[in-house]
Amino acid sequence: RNVTNAMTDEIRKWEKRGSKALGDHRIFQLREDHVINPRTGTEHDVVVLECPDWVNIIALTPEREVVMVEQYRQGSETVELEIPGGMMDPHETDPVATALRELQEETGYTGDNASARQIGECLANPAIMNNRVHTILVENCHRTHEMQMDAGEDLLTYLVPVEDLPRLVKENKIRHSVILAALHYFAIEE
Repeated sequence: RNVTNAMTDEIRKWEKRGSKALGDHRIFQLREDHVINPRTGTEHDVVVLECPDWVNIIALTPEREVVMVEQYRQGSETVELEIPGGMMDPHETDPVATALRELQEETGYTGDNASARQIGECLANPAIMNNRVHTILVENCHRTHEMQMDAGEDLLTYLVPVEDLPRLVKENKIRHSVILAALHYFAIEE
Protein backbone atom coordinates (compact mmCIF):
# COMPACT_ATOMS: atom_id res chain seq x y z
CA ARG A 1 0.00 0.00 0.00
CA ASN A 2 1.12 3.54 -0.70
CA VAL A 3 -0.66 5.04 2.31
CA THR A 4 0.79 4.21 5.70
CA ASN A 5 -0.55 4.78 9.18
CA ALA A 6 2.02 5.96 11.74
CA MET A 7 0.72 3.51 14.39
CA THR A 8 -0.11 0.41 12.38
CA ASP A 9 -0.06 -0.90 8.84
CA GLU A 10 -3.73 -1.86 8.87
CA ILE A 11 -7.06 -0.33 9.78
CA ARG A 12 -8.93 -2.56 12.21
CA LYS A 13 -12.64 -2.87 12.90
CA TRP A 14 -13.77 -0.89 15.92
CA GLU A 15 -15.10 -2.98 18.80
CA LYS A 16 -18.77 -2.38 19.52
CA ARG A 17 -19.37 -2.46 23.28
CA GLY A 18 -23.06 -1.66 23.18
CA SER A 19 -25.91 -0.47 21.05
CA LYS A 20 -29.24 1.16 21.78
CA ALA A 21 -32.22 2.02 19.63
CA LEU A 22 -32.98 5.74 19.44
CA GLY A 23 -36.06 5.70 17.25
CA ASP A 24 -38.09 4.11 14.47
CA HIS A 25 -38.76 6.53 11.65
CA ARG A 26 -40.69 4.35 9.17
CA ILE A 27 -38.05 4.23 6.39
CA PHE A 28 -35.09 3.94 8.75
CA GLN A 29 -34.27 3.19 12.37
CA LEU A 30 -31.81 5.25 14.35
CA ARG A 31 -29.36 3.60 16.74
CA GLU A 32 -26.38 4.66 18.81
CA ASP A 33 -23.37 2.37 19.11
CA HIS A 34 -20.76 2.61 21.85
CA VAL A 35 -17.42 1.80 20.17
CA ILE A 36 -13.71 1.67 20.95
CA ASN A 37 -11.10 3.11 18.58
CA PRO A 38 -8.50 0.29 18.32
CA ARG A 39 -5.68 2.73 17.62
CA THR A 40 -6.24 5.03 20.62
CA GLY A 41 -8.43 2.96 22.95
CA THR A 42 -10.80 5.92 23.26
CA GLU A 43 -14.54 5.36 23.56
CA HIS A 44 -17.06 7.01 21.25
CA ASP A 45 -20.80 7.08 20.77
CA VAL A 46 -21.70 7.00 17.07
CA VAL A 47 -25.06 7.26 15.36
CA VAL A 48 -26.11 4.80 12.66
CA LEU A 49 -29.10 4.95 10.32
CA GLU A 50 -30.35 1.40 9.81
CA CYS A 51 -31.85 1.44 6.31
CA PRO A 52 -33.17 -1.26 4.03
CA ASP A 53 -31.15 -2.05 0.95
CA TRP A 54 -32.08 -0.02 -2.14
CA VAL A 55 -32.22 -0.86 -5.82
CA ASN A 56 -31.49 1.46 -8.75
CA ILE A 57 -32.58 0.40 -12.20
CA ILE A 58 -30.90 1.11 -15.51
CA ALA A 59 -33.89 0.38 -17.77
CA LEU A 60 -32.75 0.40 -21.38
CA THR A 61 -35.12 0.52 -24.36
CA PRO A 62 -34.31 -1.17 -27.70
CA GLU A 63 -33.53 2.36 -29.01
CA ARG A 64 -30.80 2.70 -26.33
CA GLU A 65 -32.76 5.16 -24.22
CA VAL A 66 -32.67 5.03 -20.44
CA VAL A 67 -35.98 5.26 -18.60
CA MET A 68 -35.61 8.14 -16.13
CA VAL A 69 -37.90 9.82 -13.64
CA GLU A 70 -38.09 13.34 -12.34
CA GLN A 71 -39.32 13.85 -8.79
CA TYR A 72 -39.22 16.20 -5.83
CA ARG A 73 -36.77 15.27 -3.07
CA GLN A 74 -37.58 16.57 0.40
CA GLY A 75 -34.05 16.33 1.81
CA SER A 76 -32.58 18.75 -0.72
CA GLU A 77 -35.92 20.46 -1.47
CA THR A 78 -35.17 20.10 -5.19
CA VAL A 79 -36.62 18.36 -8.23
CA GLU A 80 -34.15 15.70 -9.40
CA LEU A 81 -33.68 13.67 -12.58
CA GLU A 82 -32.98 10.07 -11.58
CA ILE A 83 -33.28 6.49 -12.70
CA PRO A 84 -36.13 4.46 -11.14
CA GLY A 85 -35.43 2.78 -7.84
CA GLY A 86 -36.60 2.14 -4.35
CA MET A 87 -36.23 0.32 -1.07
CA MET A 88 -36.31 -3.42 -0.79
CA ASP A 89 -39.31 -4.52 1.26
CA PRO A 90 -38.49 -6.50 4.44
CA HIS A 91 -39.56 -9.82 2.85
CA GLU A 92 -37.56 -9.24 -0.37
CA THR A 93 -34.15 -10.87 -0.70
CA ASP A 94 -33.53 -10.66 -4.47
CA PRO A 95 -32.47 -7.20 -5.70
CA VAL A 96 -33.28 -8.12 -9.32
CA ALA A 97 -36.87 -9.11 -8.45
CA THR A 98 -37.26 -5.91 -6.42
CA ALA A 99 -35.93 -3.86 -9.32
CA LEU A 100 -38.39 -5.41 -11.77
CA ARG A 101 -41.26 -4.65 -9.37
CA GLU A 102 -40.12 -1.07 -8.76
CA LEU A 103 -39.58 -0.40 -12.47
CA GLN A 104 -43.10 -1.47 -13.36
CA GLU A 105 -44.72 0.36 -10.44
CA GLU A 106 -42.85 3.65 -10.89
CA THR A 107 -42.78 3.87 -14.68
CA GLY A 108 -45.07 1.25 -16.22
CA TYR A 109 -42.05 -0.19 -18.05
CA THR A 110 -41.10 -3.85 -18.15
CA GLY A 111 -38.19 -5.48 -19.89
CA ASP A 112 -36.40 -8.73 -20.55
CA ASN A 113 -36.73 -10.21 -17.07
CA ALA A 114 -34.71 -13.32 -17.92
CA SER A 115 -31.56 -11.31 -18.64
CA ALA A 116 -32.03 -8.64 -15.95
CA ARG A 117 -28.93 -8.63 -13.79
CA GLN A 118 -27.04 -6.81 -11.08
CA ILE A 119 -24.15 -4.78 -12.50
CA GLY A 120 -22.99 -3.08 -9.31
CA GLU A 121 -23.35 -2.72 -5.57
CA CYS A 122 -22.20 0.16 -3.39
CA LEU A 123 -22.64 1.45 0.14
CA ALA A 124 -25.04 4.41 0.32
CA ASN A 125 -23.02 6.33 2.93
CA PRO A 126 -20.98 3.97 5.12
CA ALA A 127 -20.07 6.74 7.55
CA ILE A 128 -23.60 6.74 8.98
CA MET A 129 -25.71 4.17 7.08
CA ASN A 130 -25.65 0.36 7.09
CA ASN A 131 -27.33 -0.42 3.74
CA ARG A 132 -26.29 -1.40 0.24
CA VAL A 133 -27.47 0.00 -3.09
CA HIS A 134 -27.82 -2.54 -5.90
CA THR A 135 -27.69 -1.40 -9.53
CA ILE A 136 -29.78 -3.58 -11.83
CA LEU A 137 -29.68 -3.51 -15.64
CA VAL A 138 -32.96 -4.35 -17.42
CA GLU A 139 -32.78 -4.37 -21.20
CA ASN A 140 -35.39 -4.30 -23.99
CA CYS A 141 -37.78 -2.19 -21.91
CA HIS A 142 -41.21 -1.09 -23.17
CA ARG A 143 -44.11 0.68 -21.50
CA THR A 144 -46.59 -2.11 -20.82
CA HIS A 145 -48.53 -0.94 -17.75
CA GLU A 146 -49.95 2.14 -16.14
CA MET A 147 -47.79 3.66 -13.40
CA GLN A 148 -48.72 2.56 -9.86
CA MET A 149 -47.32 5.36 -7.72
CA ASP A 150 -47.94 5.19 -4.01
CA ALA A 151 -49.33 8.16 -2.08
CA GLY A 152 -45.82 9.49 -1.37
CA GLU A 153 -44.70 9.54 -5.02
CA ASP A 154 -45.16 12.13 -7.77
CA LEU A 155 -43.12 11.22 -10.86
CA LEU A 156 -42.70 12.19 -14.49
CA THR A 157 -41.08 9.63 -16.79
CA TYR A 158 -38.56 10.52 -19.52
CA LEU A 159 -36.59 8.54 -22.10
CA VAL A 160 -33.00 9.78 -22.28
CA PRO A 161 -30.60 8.63 -25.02
CA VAL A 162 -27.59 6.85 -23.50
CA GLU A 163 -25.22 9.24 -25.29
CA ASP A 164 -26.83 12.21 -23.45
CA LEU A 165 -26.00 10.86 -19.97
CA PRO A 166 -22.42 12.23 -19.68
CA ARG A 167 -23.61 15.72 -20.68
CA LEU A 168 -26.48 15.62 -18.18
CA VAL A 169 -24.05 14.64 -15.42
CA LYS A 170 -21.53 17.31 -16.43
CA GLU A 171 -24.27 19.99 -16.50
CA ASN A 172 -25.47 18.92 -13.00
CA LYS A 173 -28.85 17.83 -14.37
CA ILE A 174 -28.24 14.45 -12.69
CA ARG A 175 -26.70 14.87 -9.25
CA HIS A 176 -28.12 12.27 -6.83
CA SER A 177 -24.98 10.45 -5.64
CA VAL A 178 -26.26 6.87 -5.77
CA ILE A 179 -27.71 7.54 -9.23
CA LEU A 180 -24.27 8.76 -10.33
CA ALA A 181 -22.78 5.54 -8.95
CA ALA A 182 -25.35 3.49 -10.88
CA LEU A 183 -24.56 5.36 -14.09
CA HIS A 184 -20.87 4.66 -13.51
CA TYR A 185 -21.57 0.93 -13.18
CA PHE A 186 -23.54 1.15 -16.44
CA ALA A 187 -20.70 2.99 -18.20
CA ILE A 188 -18.12 0.38 -17.25
CA GLU A 189 -20.55 -2.42 -18.21
CA GLU A 190 -20.87 -1.09 -21.77
